[in-house]
Amino acid sequence: MAAALPVDEPVDDLPRLTWLGHSTVLIDLAGRRLLTDPLLLRHNGPLRRRSPRPRPTQWAEVDAVLLSHLHHDHAELRSLRLVAGAPVLTSERNGRWLQKHGLDGRGAEDWTDVGPVQVRLVTAVHHSRPMPHRPNDANGHLLRSRGTTLWAAGDTSLYADMVRLPELAGVERLDIALVPIGGWGPRLSAGHMGPTEAAEACARTGARYALPVHWGTLHAPFMTLRSEWFERPLDAFDKALAGVAPDCEVVRVPPGGTWLMPAAEA
Repeated sequence: MAAALPVDEPVDDLPRLTWLGHSTVLIDLAGRRLLTDPLLLRHNGPLRRRSPRPRPTQWAEVDAVLLSHLHHDHAELRSLRLVAGAPVLTSERNGRWLQKHGLDGRGAEDWTDVGPVQVRLVTAVHHSRPMPHRPNDANGHLLRSRGTTLWAAGDTSLYADMVRLPELAGVERLDIALVPIGGWGPRLSAGHMGPTEAAEACARTGARYALPVHWGTLHAPFMTLRSEWFERPLDAFDKALAGVAPDCEVVRVPPGGTWLMPAAEA
């Protein structure tokens, strides 16, 4: 049985999401700030960022970092050190590796309190491109507060137990899903979801709102900024979602843009 929600802090539970590009999302929920897979620099190694670098004011005073895995386009040490005061919630093995690099890596395999918000790891199927120099654990994150549930999928392919995520959160359907719909090139390797698979993931979890991530931000240096593949995933996701989950609304924000969940839904 899942642990009871914390009740010691009666705070505004209206979630606010700021997409900072790629898989980096600032989640303002119940008075806490949680940051997923932070990429906070102008570029990411050899990958070029199309949009401006996130402003420090956009990710200030983070209470916890949610790290899905250690691929370099998700776990950039220089970016993680910019929020070094925050615990990094990830798998135990990933957490130990982060500790060796001076960061506060912590396992979150069970419900973990971040004030009035609870976080736990959930499955992600992402075993392509294993790294010899970093652990290869991968996971998503499930969040819940008094009035909101949110799933940050991380990098993953579809898996059958996605349908159990609402039950794990203690609800009939999830409020918000952060789902990857693309990548930093025109083709996706195994262990990723494209627009069609991401739409199906939203249908399986019953998500009311879907914020598409992992698209439209990074590209390899030899690829033109105006390539058609760069913009294609969003409209394709919108169309696929209308077919399999018509009651799920796409959250359309540009990098750096913020969305506030309607009060009637929260």
